[in-house]
Amino acid sequence: MVHNISFSASAQRTIAMERDAVAALEARIDEHFDRACQTILACEGRVVVTGMGKSGHIGNKIAATLASTGTPAMFVHPGEASHGDLGMITPKDVVLALSNSGTTAEIVTLIPLLTRMRVPVISMTGNPNSTLAKASNAHLNVGVETEACPLDLAPTSSTTVTLVMGDALAIALLEARGFTAEDFAFSHPGGALGRKLLLRVSDVMHSGDAIPMVDETTTLKNALLEMSSKGLGMTCVHNKAGALRGVYTDGDLRRSLDQAIDFGTTPVTAVMTQNCKTISPDSLAAEALAIMEEKLITSLVVSKQGDDIVGVVHLHDLLKAGLA
Repeated sequence: MVHNISFSASAQRTIAMERDAVAALEARIDEHFDRACQTILACEGRVVVTGMGKSGHIGNKIAATLASTGTPAMFVHPGEASHGDLGMITPKDVVLALSNSGTTAEIVTLIPLLTRMRVPVISMTGNPNSTLAKASNAHLNVGVETEACPLDLAPTSSTTVTLVMGDALAIALLEARGFTAEDFAFSHPGGALGRKLLLRVSDVMHSGDAIPMVDETTTLKNALLEMSSKGLGMTCVHNKAGALRGVYTDGDLRRSLDQAIDFGTTPVTAVMTQNCKTISPDSLAAEALAIMEEKLITSLVVSKQGDDIVGVVHLHDLLKAGLA
């Protein structure tokens, strides 16, 4: 029998309940969370995540997130661990055990064995007084008042909260390790994501004769001609030694028009932007995009050493490469 309900109202109620459950986590980030992070950072092996049922599914995702953000991790099924897979865990590892009740038999069975191996255990449970929580080196409370399921049976709010706590742990570790976009790229070499992240500035920059460039004695009129011919909305300005002095951009042009300036006699240095942002050709193209978005600019001078000009990368080049 299909009951006559409002699907939208049901969905909104579920979202609201899970949102409130996640919000309650903020007050639980305490010394146990710090201890969990410190334990994992000190780990010479891997983080072995384990959990039964829905907790196992969430554990698989947490292990994948940890591994892709700089913390070596793997998932081991607790049932299989009792039948041989415990050999995957070494004394150098840390176990992250997930159990909403904190009394899951397959996980509790492993505790004496892990204790004997002196393997630190970090637990995520909904019961700080449970067997698993008390036996852990650090316990992360992921309890919820009620599941989003109207029967309060199907793991819904509890699995969402556990997943968020796992993300919080992974990101805290990422920041502590100083994990960079380049590090992320090397763990994601396949597919479109990997190609985008591994792309270097040198792969997309304009170089050689394609670089808009004028001498510091050039007039604004001739600087504009160079900008127009190269089509990048800017030109580099260099001194007699070829070192970068600054850039003259479309923005500088608009500001020039507001002034009583003779474009035929005024040198470009009078109105150019000095101390312009530059980037190395070996930098990731994603870093160039981040700088452009932060500084609200559309191009960057590419410099190899000091003030040497080796290219220009434009926002359009990054868009064509699929970075944005």
